[in-house]
Amino acid sequence: MRFSINIPNFGEFADARTVAKAAVAAEQAGWDGLFIWDHVVHDKRQHRGRAFGDPWMLLTAAALATSRIRLGTLVTPVARRRPQQLARQVATLDALSGGRVVFGAGLGGPVDDEYGSFGETTDLVVLAERLDEGLDLLRRYWSGEPVNHEGRHYQVRDVTLLPATVQRPRPPVWIAGFWPNRPPMRRAAHWDGAVPLFTSARHGHIPPADQVRDLVAYVRRHREGPADTPFEIVLGGASPADTAGARDVIGPLIDAGATWWDERQVQGGNDLDRLVPVLRRIEQGPPAF
Repeated sequence: MRFSINIPNFGEFADARTVAKAAVAAEQAGWDGLFIWDHVVHDKRQHRGRAFGDPWMLLTAAALATSRIRLGTLVTPVARRRPQQLARQVATLDALSGGRVVFGAGLGGPVDDEYGSFGETTDLVVLAERLDEGLDLLRRYWSGEPVNHEGRHYQVRDVTLLPATVQRPRPPVWIAGFWPNRPPMRRAAHWDGAVPLFTSARHGHIPPADQVRDLVAYVRRHREGPADTPFEIVLGGASPADTAGARDVIGPLIDAGATWWDERQVQGGNDLDRLVPVLRRIEQGPPAF
């Protein structure tokens, strides 16, 4: 089991120096990763007036300040990005960090705010097509090999993007989506990990163990290749700082198949985008098992 800290890319964490401070504290306290949201406006009514930072700039600051922890986005909406630019950002960060990048991907949301505000389509079918096609292009770009592509949404003519990613054949790709929606978890089964959100548990709340077991069984049925190929199940919430309490909460999720615990503040709470309470939890260290 590995343990990460999850922070938004707005509020106090829009400042790269603040993110670097959180990353250093996480590394020193024994956490295994730091993951950042990737939003441009999020919920406009709730977050109007807040500053937002570019996640790749924020992660660059974290990479320069650390040497061990994994770094990435949870999650990047591939459908609102240009795949070629996104491929360069990830490859550059992978080189800078010495191969510590994890790439989290999904549709992102809220769709009306994050896409519709900029004249982008809000058709979920189209966005899912862009996500899948974009992921395939990212995989090919990261290889450092020539890419030619004629797709429904993207065209590429004789392009080779160098350097390739440090991690070979590419950085781990984790796919997010709401459970019990099946399509996102079928998508995840073709990559390296699943980051399920639960309709019954908001961001920061503990997911039900029985639903986690159902999800793990579903993903395993749709996995291809050797059964022993590594695959991550990334769950998250606000865990108790004391060892006994953490074991009571996280232990059943480990038994259900979780491989990462992503420590999160409760969405809607006052501490979500503030450094001091997040730093307090970071310094308490990851749950002990």
